[in-house]
Amino acid sequence: MPDRIPVLEPLSPEARESMGRDRLELDRLPFRVGRESRLGIVKGALKVLERRKLKAPPNNDLYLIDERSVLNISREHFQIEQNGSGGYELVDRGSACGISVGNQRIGGDDRGGHCPLEDGNVVVVGMPDSPYVFKFRLVPKD
Repeated sequence: MPDRIPVLEPLSPEARESMGRDRLELDRLPFRVGRESRLGIVKGALKVLERRKLKAPPNNDLYLIDERSVLNISREHFQIEQNGSGGYELVDRGSACGISVGNQRIGGDDRGGHCPLEDGNVVVVGMPDSPYVFKFRLVPKD
């Protein structure tokens, strides 16, 4: 596997908007993903209530923007890491809504969990109907 690199590709407009690109190479592992900030309703409008302090070290490598009134993404939602045999796995970091990898549900209710990741797996962050959908890919090094 050293001749292939892990990549996330957005499969939905919300995932693409959060990533800001069509492909993201995971250049360090573990690669951590979570919500950019806490949102809330202020005077009837969705507003940012809390942001990570600029001087604090980031606790995610990718911050997803979840602007829905019912949030799908936890501040520390999941990470992708390499397992002992050179493959990859997804680890739920104790998220509230969990994550789907293919037809398998991982985590949710703050319990965590993990599963292997294979080239082509579709990953849905949050509830099964969440708009944050990605594909995990292993692509040849350039």
